Amino acid sequence: MQPEIDLFGLPLKSFGLLFALAFVASGAMASRRLRELGKPVDWAYEATFAALIGGLVGAKVYWAIEHSGDGGLFSNLFSGTGLTFYGGLLGGAAGVLLWARWRGFLGRTLLDLAAAPIAIGYAVGRLGCQISGDGDYGKPWDGPWAMAYPDGTVPTDVAVHPTPLYETLTMGLVTYALWRLRDSFRPGVLFGLYLLLAGTERFVVEFVRRNDPVAAGLTLAQLESVVVIIGGALWLWILAREGPLRLRPGVGRSRAVPA
Repeated sequence: MQPEIDLFGLPLKSFGLLFALAFVASGAMASRRLRELGKPVDWAYEATFAALIGGLVGAKVYWAIEHSGDGGLFSNLFSGTGLTFYGGLLGGAAGVLLWARWRGFLGRTLLDLAAAPIAIGYAVGRLGCQISGDGDYGKPWDGPWAMAYPDGTVPTDVAVHPTPLYETLTMGLVTYALWRLRDSFRPGVLFGLYLLLAGTERFVVEFVRRNDPVAAGLTLAQLESVVVIIGGALWLWILAREGPLRLRPGVGRSRAVPA
């Protein structure tokens, strides 16, 4: 584990570096897709910045609310720790939606544009959790690829499930699938698929993570994942009522896309 990296005498947090890289990867993917859609490539940088600011605020506020009993809401809000994915997702989405409204790009194509970049950003971010050993690892385990995090930010000498790696690999595959399917469906479908896949991934991995159950034997993240999965299923059902989800073979939408 390497929570901190010394760069020419300047100490840098490895999680922070990977966090930044996650936004770079997301922005690069969004930039390529915008070029395919005939939209300004600079929009990718604007949207990424909006997602970064909104995501940081949302993740921090969400974490502070979750831990409001541990020292009070406002002390947690202004502490130096605490970020959550779903809080970051909600905050980042709010930031991008505000940006899209300003640019006149608010619509289903925007949702599809965001699907693969969000997935790759999450995959890279979880790699930061693995390298820094920030406590997002799993339950004790003695399997063939179990590992300890003795030098992590949240250290443990007990061998556990390396769940950040599970999530990086899974969401990397989700990214690949969403990117390959980007011209296969009507506008909006790709985002619905992202919600289903991302929600399922988080729901399943929680069974081997070290989070405690809060209701019905499920962790808070699992309950949130159920909401995401249901939301994705309902969104696809609404789209299916409008007509076939798949485009006809040979019909792409990279060059003429309604917002």
